[in-house]
Amino acid sequence: MASALSYVSKFKSFAILFVTPLLLLPLIILMPAKFVRCAYVIILMAIYWCTEVIPLAVTSLMPALLFPLFKILDSKQVCVQYMKDTNMLFLGGLIVAVAVEHWNLHKRIALRTLLWVGAKPAQLMLGFMSVTAFLSMWISNTATTAMMVPIVEAVLQQMEATSTATEAGLGALELADKGKAGELPGSQVIFEGPAMGQQENCDRKSMCKAMTLCVCYAASIGGTATLTGTGPNVVLLGQMHELFPDSKDTVNFASWFGFAFPNMVIMLLLAWLWLQCIYMGFNFKKSWGCGLERRNNEKAAYEVLQEEYRKLGPFSFAEVNVLLCFFLLVSLWFSRDPGFMPGWLSVAWAEGETQYASDATVAIFVAMLLFVVPSQKPKFNFCSQTEEERKIPFYPPALLNWKVTQEKVPWGIVLLLGGGFALAKGCEVSGLSEWMGKQMEPLHAVPPAAITLILSLLVAVFTECTSNVATTTLFLPIFASMSRSIGLNPLYVMLPCTLSASFAFMLPVATPPNAIVFAYGHLKVSDMGCFEHR
Repeated sequence: MASALSYVSKFKSFAILFVTPLLLLPLIILMPAKFVRCAYVIILMAIYWCTEVIPLAVTSLMPALLFPLFKILDSKQVCVQYMKDTNMLFLGGLIVAVAVEHWNLHKRIALRTLLWVGAKPAQLMLGFMSVTAFLSMWISNTATTAMMVPIVEAVLQQMEATSTATEAGLGALELADKGKAGELPGSQVIFEGPAMGQQENCDRKSMCKAMTLCVCYAASIGGTATLTGTGPNVVLLGQMHELFPDSKDTVNFASWFGFAFPNMVIMLLLAWLWLQCIYMGFNFKKSWGCGLERRNNEKAAYEVLQEEYRKLGPFSFAEVNVLLCFFLLVSLWFSRDPGFMPGWLSVAWAEGETQYASDATVAIFVAMLLFVVPSQKPKFNFCSQTEEERKIPFYPPALLNWKVTQEKVPWGIVLLLGGGFALAKGCEVSGLSEWMGKQMEPLHAVPPAAITLILSLLVAVFTECTSNVATTTLFLPIFASMSRSIGLNPLYVMLPCTLSASFAFMLPVATPPNAIVFAYGHLKVSDMGCFEHR
């Protein structure tokens, strides 16, 4: 039996890669309609995306090959989907995020906030979650987690060392007291060391689990608050533009933030309360810190954060410029077309129904600024310069260069988004969207709230095993067709399902933040689903 399983495992990738297309061939042989050929491509891509037998980004290029071969779309129509306005928005946001990471601005913001929040256990966990969620709104969830977890680990290690030292001191004191007590007649000393030590050890393990889990949960939750915070949000924007071109600017940065930010805050607080309840309990003394050991732990944690902040040195010229560019980006996004008042778009960049500037225009403008704005102060003291200083160019290096950008931007996500838009276009042109819509007409009888709940749960379960972006790319066109067929506003289904795709909390493989946290060794798989009580 074991040998048979090993053979299956050995040839699994080969079988999926080469046998799957052959098994699906009868579909297009028996029913040679265009929408069936389109369905063949979608099913094949779904299998490759779920199993990752080839990289996700490479699978995303399949429409560029198969749609022209199967006469679904010509090559020009397919290829134009891979660099749409939505992709440019995401790319611009990624480049700004690279600049923030490159100059360690995210670490400075994180440490400064944690020092302000305080070091009591409950406050510290809420502080870690708030900082992680805020950073995830602007830079990738993976980068945020990779930066925050070492800080959490350093704080936990210092608290552990302090607890050990405190216990050693108290143990010595206890032995001395026992010696004195023995001199007194009729005195008894009850020593409960092992039981107390076991409980303390259990509490420390629970605290380590809570502090590490809170980071990956907050990273996933925080990314939902902004349009460029995580891939599924951008997929929704692109699908709305592709499938509902008349929706105009219904989903933009400002409208998404107004909808998603309050939801993010509520989810973050619920996650904090849940972790607090499961791992640390609502014991005031333990959570908010009372007693000698708690005070020592708080002091140790605070000292670690202070030391990490000192290592960053003073605020540099480059950090100030990156921060200014970041504020410029956010303010331009919010003020472009806020909805409740005319934005700068209406001043000179709107003529009738045509809007010449979009959120992508702003993202690319600020991204280009990062390659122009200097990272050091230009030196104007030409007269007092030495011979060596005169050889140095007057204009200092920019905040970003292409080498750093090329290394740090996840280009695969751009292709993944493009592949999704190509699939959506293929579904529309081939008639597959219309066919799927007709199959779902019986759902008229089901209450809309029930439909949304069921589909959100489906996406949440599916995203535990597959990429968040791949999940939304596969499901959103189907949900859009269903909504049209039963006369439901597509956003009523697509918005909650998009948010559900980001809430992959239960498995280490579900998202990179989960995998990063799991790698530190404090957690078991059962802890990630909170199935096991402390």
